[in-house]
Amino acid sequence: MMHEHLRWPFFDTLHAEHAARVDALAPTLEDAAHRAGDDLDARCRALVRAMGDAGLLAVAAPAPAADAAALDSRLLCLTRERLAFHDALADFAFAMQGLGSGAITLDGSPAQRALVLPRVARGEWIAAFALSEAQAGSDVAALACRAERDTADWVLGGEKTWISNGGIADVYVVFARTGEADRGTRGISAFLVFPDDPGFTITRRIDVMAPHPLATLHFEACRISHDRLIGTEGHGFGLAMRTLDIFRTSVAAAALGMGRRALEESTRHVASRPMQQGTLGDLQLTQAALGTAATELDAAALLTYRAAWQRDVLRTPTTREAAMAKLFATEAAQRVIDRAVQLFGARGVEVGSVVERLYREVRALRIYEGATEVQQLIIGRDLLKAVSHA
Repeated sequence: MMHEHLRWPFFDTLHAEHAARVDALAPTLEDAAHRAGDDLDARCRALVRAMGDAGLLAVAAPAPAADAAALDSRLLCLTRERLAFHDALADFAFAMQGLGSGAITLDGSPAQRALVLPRVARGEWIAAFALSEAQAGSDVAALACRAERDTADWVLGGEKTWISNGGIADVYVVFARTGEADRGTRGISAFLVFPDDPGFTITRRIDVMAPHPLATLHFEACRISHDRLIGTEGHGFGLAMRTLDIFRTSVAAAALGMGRRALEESTRHVASRPMQQGTLGDLQLTQAALGTAATELDAAALLTYRAAWQRDVLRTPTTREAAMAKLFATEAAQRVIDRAVQLFGARGVEVGSVVERLYREVRALRIYEGATEVQQLIIGRDLLKAVSHA
């Protein structure tokens, strides 16, 4: 039942085979994380290395000679859906390798691609995407971190926070203001930064309800050479948005995977849970809850893979479609998982149960890479733009 959607016209044989491969790889990833022990950083490193050894990360960080089209959105989404079904930390580790190196894939110089992408794909380097700031989360235009050019270098100053893989990454893509304007989207540029660059420090590690490495980065007269600029000076905002447009759809896929796991766990549970001379599944209210969940997940899948297919096949912008997919899939998955907790009753809130874990893990997806409310604004703005250009 969980692979029925692979028969939809969005996919071909390659995609179905890939989904099966990810499912088969899941126990290996679980073993790698288990051997790393309880240390979160060590578990993430182990997962990245295991995925690199298996060749899975090449989906997120294509070969240096490839162009942006090599990022197959359907493969990205299927990978995240299946990883999130099994283990949210594995999904996180995979996703950040793609998001963290995505700007280099899209607009990096040949030298930058050759340096970074093979190491990220092999799991030798961990990547991070440093855009958010304390006063510039959803509002990227409020970004304040600056980069000043002098004769030999760029000099970075300021802070980034809520940065996934902060503290364990080997390479960071950092967005900083290089233009004269104090606010707005103009004059933002992207840079390649390494942990040993002078003036770059990790000032705080941040704990969240579904643990993954997260940190605040500080730049104090951090000097980097001119060749660390990614793409064109002043075009960083557009590069960030292009990167997010691709990986935002994959967030919807991760939510879909979590929702599918919750529905599968719920269906098994209610079919065997004794209740009133029958089972919990015999009750009409239970059947209605399952039916609603299944419908919401199929609707989420249609929106998600429409956006991915449109980018892969039609090669047209997917800003609106990606926003719709993320908005609906993350909200729907939250509802499906909440219903699962309710169906499990006391077992659903017991720490360590599958649905309790999913309940914590899904919540952040409605916030990162653009909160639900931001997606609503993106969709509305895009509709108005279409009218004004008609």
